[in-house]
Amino acid sequence: MTEYITVSTEDRTEARNGIIKLHGPDGFAGMRAAGKLAAEILDALAAHVVPGVTTGELDDLVYRLMIDGGSVPATLGYRGYTKSCCTSINHVVCHGIPGDKVLKDGDIVNIDVTPILDGWHGDTSRMYLVGDVPLKARKLVDVTYECLMLGIEQARPGNTIGDIGHAIQRHAEAHRYGVVRDFCGHGLGRLFHDSPEVVHAGRPGTGPELRPGMFFTIEPMINIGRPDCKMLDDGWTAVTRDRSLSAQFEHSIGITEDGCEIFTKSPAGLDKPPY
Repeated sequence: MTEYITVSTEDRTEARNGIIKLHGPDGFAGMRAAGKLAAEILDALAAHVVPGVTTGELDDLVYRLMIDGGSVPATLGYRGYTKSCCTSINHVVCHGIPGDKVLKDGDIVNIDVTPILDGWHGDTSRMYLVGDVPLKARKLVDVTYECLMLGIEQARPGNTIGDIGHAIQRHAEAHRYGVVRDFCGHGLGRLFHDSPEVVHAGRPGTGPELRPGMFFTIEPMINIGRPDCKMLDDGWTAVTRDRSLSAQFEHSIGITEDGCEIFTKSPAGLDKPPY
């Protein structure tokens, strides 16, 4: 049975205990600020994601933008992770580690950032097209963004997590794409990862009911081929098992009385490529 608890901003010792937290106006204000900063960082990256740049150079820029914005990177030091963002290229599904890899013409890359601002986590990711990208890859990116927004349309009080997953799965599979199940969205707020889990496939009317005050991410990972993934030896990078292209978009949202608020929308209108 799903449990819910109302939390206040004075409660700074929130535990990861499987209980879904319901936040008030101060929580929404904190997430709104953190989400805006995260989106601004992704906006600023758009001009730098070009052929010849390394993912390590992009990570350095993310770190500077987070510090300049008064935040710290949630991923830096998280369970031994040593970078300020994730950069997932082509067949990498998620959690690609920035380094010496050089982006080349035709690549697609997801960049995932989470600044912690005044204790609140602004978690978002976006796809970038590097140079002249083939039509097949562009279509995958477009459909993945559509999946995200169709999922968000289902994020309103009285609906369920299963309604979100079903909307995403139905749209992706209509295009004969695979929906990754190995990784999912998650609750967040003062914690980086919390309840509920948001699986991007499912049956309508199943899973936890959505209630005002819930904060969570929706972040579908969609593959051109099969949905199966495997982990590389670094313990972080997940890739498609069949080496097919993968794309992902992510927003952090809060359930309101009559729908939801997207905390991580781009202030510059750069929510999807081309930028």
